[in-house]
Amino acid sequence: MKVFTIVLVTVAAVFAGWSGWMWLRSANAADAYADTRQEVLRVGEQGIANLTTLDYQRIDDGLDRWLESSTGTLRDSLLQSRDDSRKRLEEGKSTTVGKVVDAAVTDVDNDNAQVIAAVEITVTPQGGEAAVRRNRFEAGLNRTGSGWKLSSLRAVEVGAQ
Repeated sequence: MKVFTIVLVTVAAVFAGWSGWMWLRSANAADAYADTRQEVLRVGEQGIANLTTLDYQRIDDGLDRWLESSTGTLRDSLLQSRDDSRKRLEEGKSTTVGKVVDAAVTDVDNDNAQVIAAVEITVTPQGGEAAVRRNRFEAGLNRTGSGWKLSSLRAVEVGAQ
């Protein structure tokens, strides 16, 4: 009977230790997931703001921010159209400032994420009055060696499914 009691206590102690370890791992995994979602949201908001902001008086700074915020085919496309973008801004002499007013992470895994955002874009032509446009965007993000970056950005129609 004494041996049975010792075995039972040992099994209970091992089970309690294992349960505690699994609970701790689970809690840490949930924290890591929440941290990843927060980072994706922060980077997504900043990237969308960067890609909707340009000042004709500091064109290269804005275009550099576009490239720093993007990766993959989006970055390739922005790089390829850089000269055309510069020319349009020089000719148009306007400033656009994008401000994310609300955003949410709709999907995230180890290396990919999706963010939706409501954005107010203020367009101010040289010597003219500012006009505010409201847009919704969906952004794809990829994890890169230097952190999360936008891999796609598309306008979403109001009422779109």
